Parts: sequence; C-alpha cells; structure tokens
Amino acid sequence: MIMFNTSWNHSRTELITQQRERVYRIALSWCGDHMLADDLTQEAITKGVVKKEQLADINKLSAWMFRILHNCWMEYLRKYRPSLDIDNDEYVSDREPERDFNQSQIVRSVRHAIEKLPMGQRQVITLVDLEEHRYAEVAEILGIPVGTVMSRLNRARSTLKTQLSHLNEAAMTDRPQLRSVK
Repeated sequence: MIMFNTSWNHSRTELITQQRERVYRIALSWCGDHMLADDLTQEAITKGVVKKEQLADINKLSAWMFRILHNCWMEYLRKYRPSLDIDNDEYVSDREPERDFNQSQIVRSVRHAIEKLPMGQRQVITLVDLEEHRYAEVAEILGIPVGTVMSRLNRARSTLKTQLSHLNEAAMTDRPQLRSVK
C-alpha cells in the first residue's frame, strides 16, 4: 500500500510538472512579461507539487493548476501592483521579412488589445479561447459564476473585435485583386 501511494504521488508530481508550458503560456498572456510569467509559473508548479494530495480528480488537473496560477497572480497583483510594458518584446523568424513584420505587427496588436482588457475579461478570454476550457471549468478556476464567465467573454470578444477591426481591413487591401481578361 505504501508503495502504491509513493508511486501515485510521484505520478502526480510528473503530471503537474508537465503542465509547465500551458501554465506559462497563460501566465504570459495575463501579465505580458516573460520573466514575471516564468516566476508565476514556477510558483504555481511548486505549489501544485507541494499540495498534490489536494487534487481529488486527476481529470481536473489542468483546471486545478490554472486555479493555482490564478491565486499566484492575484497575490502578485495585491503585493506589487506592477505596470507592464509589452512593447519591448522581440519576434524573430526565418520566414520572409515583410510577411514576418506584418505577422509580428498583428501579434503585437492582438497582445496589446488583450492587455488593455480589464483583468477579469483577459483571464476569461485566455482560458476559453487559448486554452479551450469549458465555461464551467473557467468559473471553477476563477471562482466566479458561469454567467459571469459568459458575460465577460462576450464583452472581451466584442471589445477585441472593435479594437482589431483595422487588421481585417488591412488584410483585405493586401490581397491581390482578380481582374477579368477578355
């Protein structure tokens, strides 16, 4: 019996540490700073490993880890109230320079638009649209009602659509126009 518990705890530890990339991606989208995202991720993974016995259902590992990350993020905001600047991010690619530039401008515009969202909307849209969590999971992660998740998501998508509408117009003008040849 002790051998089984030790093995199960070791397995939980591995599963928790395998969540690092996903947790980092969400932390980065929430805070906009690579170093801070790395610190938040490390703190969330560490807390997850320390409290692995509290994970009742292994199928809810992802939601459980994002809940821990949410708590770490809220603790950080209460403690430091940072001002974050994502304008210094660099994007490097092996593709065509002009296309890469346009792509990086789009990424920068989207990140900037997401960063402008109120924190609650930013959290909901990243968990639903980037991590593909169900509304109920997001409600559980953030400790809010499902209706609030839906409302915040709707407002966030609406705001992003308005703020990023210029990207769609630019894409339409960049397309080559077909012409009729007789």
